[in-house]
Amino acid sequence: MSGKASIVATARAAYKPRMNQRHVQGKDRRDRRNRRGPGHPPRSPAERRPESHFIYGVHPALAALANPRRTVLRVLATANALPRLAEAGARLPSPPEEVEPRDLDRLLGADAVHQGIALEVEPLEPLPVESIREARLVVVLDQVTDPHNVGAILRSALAFGADALLSTARHAPAETGVLAKAASGALDRLPLVSVPNLARALDQIADFGFFRIGLDSEGDATLEASLHGDRIALVLGAEGKGLRRLTRENCDAVARLPMAGPLASLNVSNAAAVALYVVRRHIDGGGKG
Repeated sequence: MSGKASIVATARAAYKPRMNQRHVQGKDRRDRRNRRGPGHPPRSPAERRPESHFIYGVHPALAALANPRRTVLRVLATANALPRLAEAGARLPSPPEEVEPRDLDRLLGADAVHQGIALEVEPLEPLPVESIREARLVVVLDQVTDPHNVGAILRSALAFGADALLSTARHAPAETGVLAKAASGALDRLPLVSVPNLARALDQIADFGFFRIGLDSEGDATLEASLHGDRIALVLGAEGKGLRRLTRENCDAVARLPMAGPLASLNVSNAAAVALYVVRRHIDGGGKG
């Protein structure tokens, strides 16, 4: 057996037992967390944060490895992908485990576009609302739950210079490889703020000096005509439901994107990208109408 074949075989042999052992240990930990005793009901789905999950793909993996707040437990990579990590100057927390593409297919699912790289990571700890006190542009999500949409919004928010993304602890997607892949690295580059109550958080950021503007296809005026000041919180509602009543009431304005075609609205991630472009131009222009 060649030296390379021996390394791969060894990695494969170590890989499967570790995964099986981790699965059993993870189940035991989950069972212990859910046995809360009399008077303590089982944790809600929003309270259950997985102890680890996999981030895959070149851009998400490199961003995770470069994030000092991210704990990376394992690095799995194919022989073809390992040089890409080295070329990018990625600092690995431990020696990578060399695996075959089919190993990652089995681990992540056949539809995962892993590009030969996967990291087992701990979820990021969300930041408190006080962390955005000095920010200028924040994206606020009101129960947007689709991980593909949230990932795409993160990517657009980072591209247009947003300082953070704020969402609720409940009715928001858990951090997953799907979300990280859709965000293309933005998950580990854009600060994430989590709050228990969105209406209360909107009150707080008003005290910080933000102009809170909700986006809705039936808004009173266009987004460009509604912007005010040079510190903006752009508030986006869920697909179908839009902004909730209390969320609308805690916005300084509710605006719409002007639509010239036969469709009255856009997908929330597409609307976010267009709105962020408009808001970025407004802020860069000094916050003047």
